[in-house]
Order: sequence, then structure tokens, then C-alpha cells
Amino acid sequence: MTISLGLGLPQMKQYDIGRDVASVARAAEETGYASLWVFERVLFPEPATQGLYGVPGLPWPDQYRSVADPLVTLALATAATGRARLGTSVLVAPLHVPFQLARSLASLDVASGGRVIAGLGTGWSLDEYAAASVAPFERRGAVLDELLDVCAAVWGPDPVSYEGELTTIAPSEVGPKPVRPIPVYLPANSPRATRRLVDRADGWMPVAMGAARLAEEWQRVQDVAAERGRERPVDVCARANARYSAKPFEGAGRQPFHGSVAQIVEDLVAHAETGVTEFLLDLQGATRDAAELIDVAAEVYEAARAAGV
Repeated sequence: MTISLGLGLPQMKQYDIGRDVASVARAAEETGYASLWVFERVLFPEPATQGLYGVPGLPWPDQYRSVADPLVTLALATAATGRARLGTSVLVAPLHVPFQLARSLASLDVASGGRVIAGLGTGWSLDEYAAASVAPFERRGAVLDELLDVCAAVWGPDPVSYEGELTTIAPSEVGPKPVRPIPVYLPANSPRATRRLVDRADGWMPVAMGAARLAEEWQRVQDVAAERGRERPVDVCARANARYSAKPFEGAGRQPFHGSVAQIVEDLVAHAETGVTEFLLDLQGATRDAAELIDVAAEVYEAARAAGV
């Protein structure tokens, strides 16, 4: 089975954003990548209130010290490409004013000719919430729900009107409108989040942390979809946080997608057997510069196709 492959755009501190985003986006599209993706980190606390992903004692990676704004990065990629879909994996919803984010995503969709995918989540960093959130951490699910409501209203027909906890839109014309309904992808990290995904979203964005685990989670999402009577299929794009190394990683403790090109492709083949048909490879964390990122991305893509995925 041939899967769809996406690539993470360069946002970290070792890249020249003004030059490298366009060059990587253009090269990835020419190689054959079907989609280009950004992520969101807004600060690097020292010391951090909590560990990475909220895990006590787990350090934040050094690459998070400087991460370019995701929507600015996507705008740069939009101008450099003409075919690849442009996605967020993910925007932390409570760090954005819902109305403004809905309009920004619509404008990007128009500028790109209808290529935007809105991956949204609630995040985990208390420090980021303290600096930038529109509501307390405890209200994160409610903020995501309101953002989904506001996007549906703003992207829909005029006159737009909405009344919520954070947002009041008097009957108004709001444009530009997206070229087509923007697909919304959500996580499924809890029973409530899975129900939200099934009831309100187009697709699911898991993290590929092992083929067996991904298969189990994917089956659970499909089971909930069947239980709740969802008729249309759930799309899925699994994020693979790759850690490229010129030499293979040795030993039994190797994490998925960590290692040489051959090891990354080996893991991709194993994860594709779960039935997930699209993977986002984020290779930027361990490459030195845009030239190396372009070369490694091309090598992984060609090796994956040669392996039959």
C-alpha cells in the first residue's frame, strides 16, 4: 500500500526562516511530499514549571528555544508551493483568539488555493498558558469547543453571528471565505477528546510511537465512530517525530523513527501496516541546516517508495 507522506517545515533556531522555509517547501513538493506541516511552541521556560509533555523531570529539547510562528511559516510555504497541502500539527487552540484564528486560517486557505488543514489541540504547557492563553488551563477543552464553533460560523455563509463565552460576533459579513471547507484534525487522548473528534472533526492526528500502539489507538477511534453512528470515514495523519542520524542507532532501546534513513523507513513500513494512510515526518530537529534537511527528506522519501510504502 502506498501511503501519503508529509514533511515538517523548518521552524527551529538552526534555520534561516526567511530563506529556508521556502527552499525546503519547494524541494519537498518537487520530491513528492504531499503535505507540509508546522507545529507550535511559543516559549522556552527556564526553569520550566513542568517537564516536557507534563512529565515530571523530562527536559524540554534544546530546539524548542526558538520556534518560528506556525502561521507565518505556513504563509511563507504557501507562496513557494502550488500543490502540497499545508497543515498545522498542531495549533494550541487556547493560545489564540478564536475569531482571529478562524480568519487567519481562512485567509491562508484562499492564498493557497484551498490547501489548508487545521490541526488543533489543547497543549500541555502551563508556562505557555500563563503567557498567552485566552482562558485558564482548566478551561482548555471548552476553549477548543468554542474555537470549533467560531470556525464553523466564520467559514460559513454570511451574515455570521455567534455568542459564546469568549466570542461575540454581531451579524456581519466576514471574509474571505475558505476555498472549500477547511478539514479540521483533532487529537484523541481521552474518551471525551475521542468523542469530540468523532462528532466534530474530519481527521485524527496521533503521534506514531510504536506500530502496535498506533494500531490499538486507531481501532479505538474507529470503534467510537461506529458506536456514535458516524457515516463518513475518519481521516488520519500520524506525526512521526524523527531523529535522524548518519549512523544507525544500536541497541534495544531505540525509539521509533530514531536512527539512520534505513531505520526510519523500517519504522515507517511497520507503522503503515496499521492501516494509517498518511504520515507526517518531522526531520528538522537533528539536521544541521536546510541543505541537510532537504537531502535527508529526499533520501527518506525515495527509500520509502522503494520499500513499497
